[in-house]
Amino acid sequence: MKTGYSKFFLLWIGNFISQIGGGLTSFGLGIYVFNMTGSAASMAIVTLMGFLPALVLSVPAGVLADMFDRRVLMMIGDGLSALGILYILILMMTGECTLLNICIGVFISSVFSSLLEPAYRSTITDILTKEEFTKASGLVSVASSARYLISPMIAGLLLAVYDIKLLLLIDICTFFVTITATAVVRRGISTVKTGRKERFVKSFTEGRDSLYKRKGVLKLIMISSVITMFMGVIQVLCEPMMLSFTDSKTLGFAETLCATGMLAMSVVIGIIGIKKKHAKVLGISLAMSGVFMIGFSLKENIVFICIFGFLFFAMLPMANSSLDYLARINIPEELQGRAWGFIGFLSQLGYIPAFALSGVLADGAAKAFDMTVGRGSALVITVSGMLLIITSLITLFSKKIEALESGKEKFA
Repeated sequence: MKTGYSKFFLLWIGNFISQIGGGLTSFGLGIYVFNMTGSAASMAIVTLMGFLPALVLSVPAGVLADMFDRRVLMMIGDGLSALGILYILILMMTGECTLLNICIGVFISSVFSSLLEPAYRSTITDILTKEEFTKASGLVSVASSARYLISPMIAGLLLAVYDIKLLLLIDICTFFVTITATAVVRRGISTVKTGRKERFVKSFTEGRDSLYKRKGVLKLIMISSVITMFMGVIQVLCEPMMLSFTDSKTLGFAETLCATGMLAMSVVIGIIGIKKKHAKVLGISLAMSGVFMIGFSLKENIVFICIFGFLFFAMLPMANSSLDYLARINIPEELQGRAWGFIGFLSQLGYIPAFALSGVLADGAAKAFDMTVGRGSALVITVSGMLLIITSLITLFSKKIEALESGKEKFA
């Protein structure tokens, strides 16, 4: 048990560093594009180009995670994803970087990054016991929060002195650290071979059926897809909302302060876990997230924004850990890789309309109501928060989702 958890911890450190590097690039590119275009829609397009390949390829990546060595897939995906960032960096250094170039580079990076998520989650199942899943999920949330907690503050400070090229260079360097950590963890872990000789299509079908035959899990994932649509709005529009009345340095500190809510709650979950009633915790935390989204968008006041942003981020680890637990205990271990590929695909479908439309809606609202792009963004965030509250009630009163608590769908 100690050996398994120590391997997970080393893997987690690599992921933590990778998230920081990715957060530097994400923050820097957001500022760069907004200053270049003054449009929330342009920022959203870059976000969409970074997200769409990872979503579309998540299902076949999950199948590959059951057919081949998961740690090797993680190293390949992490290493080659640096190519897209390098492409953007070179064009910036030659003075030929356009919005289209940025979208292409982000797209390339995302294509290779798609190999990571199913392999990473499946590796956690490989090396940990069931009792350790929730605590591990808490630490995974900590790593995920690094791109919001640590990266904005560092990026904001660096951008006050240097330009975005330094951020991209740091991100590229982090790939070497994470690949090394994964290579060390790989030693001593046996490769799952159950699917190695199976046809790809058969493995793909089994991954699909692992969810479709478990109606409670499928409903849980589809609800989460609707919820991510609303939550994706704040991810895209928080920066144009604040950049309309403050600078990049203040924005970086504000995002960091907001994300401390995620860190604080993730640490608590990582230490004590969530013992029971995961379905109820999921529904309540999502409803409160909607409430705090509304508060976040009410005023052009950094203190006000940071308070509600902190509370919003604090709800996310509770929701993510509960959803992760309910799905994980109802899926057989030999299907984990391909199942997580489908889970990642279905649960994140909502991000597509969020990333594609939120910026357009914010720019449209600003024009229609004769307001700044920042207040147009705030209006769209407010409406999304209201819809998130309504949708989360379905989770609270769903008997099928509540039944997942026992894990009885595992062999359905």
